[in-house]
Amino acid sequence: MTPSPLPGLGPIGQIAMTAHDIPRAVRFYRDALGIPMLFEVPPMMAFFNCGGVRLMLSLPEGAAHDHPGSVLYFKVDDLDAMHATLRGRGVTFHGDPHLIARLPDHELWMAFFQDTEGNTLALMTEKR
Repeated sequence: MTPSPLPGLGPIGQIAMTAHDIPRAVRFYRDALGIPMLFEVPPMMAFFNCGGVRLMLSLPEGAAHDHPGSVLYFKVDDLDAMHATLRGRGVTFHGDPHLIARLPDHELWMAFFQDTEGNTLALMTEKR
């Protein structure tokens, strides 16, 4: 039996990723990935709009938070085209887009890369 969601718990509003060099990370997310920037709180934080979910880049708050964050998976319609676009902007991938799983109604394809701070990111698409 699946538990029902907690009352009042809404969708994800923000994801935090650590960065040691905020200006460098801003250039990567804004210029290389093309994610719209919302605002900055220099020199500690920068905020972006990832399709309605806010991405916060921030300096680590102590040793417990000084490590790469969770993997961000960006949905794209044309994986090969986005892969080529980002490579053209200097993004280094861990290989070409590849098949992850064949499901009954689609295939799941991904391509992985890292940001300037060592965080793993991925492009993903579901091919019918």
